[in-house]
Amino acid sequence: MKNAFQTVVLIGKITNPAIREHVLALANMLVARQIRVLVEALTAERLDIEGYPVVPLDEIGARANLAIVLGGDGTMLMVARELVNHHVPLVGVNKGRLGFLTDLTTDSMLQAIGNVLDGDYSREQRILLGASIVRDGKLESEGRALNDVVISKGGVARLIDLELTIDGEFVHRQRSDGLILATPTGTTAYALSAGGPLLHPTLDAIVLVPICPHTLSNRPFAINSLSRVEISLCGPDDALVHFDGQLHAELHPGDKVVVQRLEKTLTLLHPTGHSHYAMLREKLHWG
Repeated sequence: MKNAFQTVVLIGKITNPAIREHVLALANMLVARQIRVLVEALTAERLDIEGYPVVPLDEIGARANLAIVLGGDGTMLMVARELVNHHVPLVGVNKGRLGFLTDLTTDSMLQAIGNVLDGDYSREQRILLGASIVRDGKLESEGRALNDVVISKGGVARLIDLELTIDGEFVHRQRSDGLILATPTGTTAYALSAGGPLLHPTLDAIVLVPICPHTLSNRPFAINSLSRVEISLCGPDDALVHFDGQLHAELHPGDKVVVQRLEKTLTLLHPTGHSHYAMLREKLHWG
């Protein structure tokens, strides 16, 4: 039996013990197909999985040519940020709440992943954003995001002042609770809750969505993904920068956040016949 991938790593949501049985079921199926199985280190430790080689997350890129992620979108976001530099394609199995990124179900995963291993799949490229925090003209910290980079108010419950520049051109100054910069992938996440539009995930665009703006005419808009976006924190209040809602860094007055898309993209694999619009109908309960 010829397999499209020879070494597969399994990564599970470590806070959900129910994932264990699905990881083991997948591992058994892969072994039966004579595929080398690796288990991500924390997955093996927290879910008590033995009998397979263990690999740290930061070494997966050098040792596997396919990653199967079992959990929710949060698990997929964490893995995606780590593996984007290594060209390892991802397949997602949903065991979370919505599963916009992890589109397979545990009931259908063995058949669907078997089809992928047979070469019956489609590839989809997703862009990520990189953000640099500049303080007093020096790089303070960096981060990356598959869904979104969010500038938000800190611990004080009042509006913050942000100045927005795109490709060196001043756009406006806004008072709001913050600003979301979302990839097309991220338009089904926080940006959607804040009133932003849905973009097809393969578009080369970034959506800017204000969070509770003081001026109601301040509306979401989309720009080319190659644009360089600079957001300066004005006024006396501190703020935070969030990366996919999982990591954050502090902002001080006068700091600048520079956001650009990463050069490398993430590859998601879907079984043939996957429909983005069918997924939206199901997840968002469209008629």
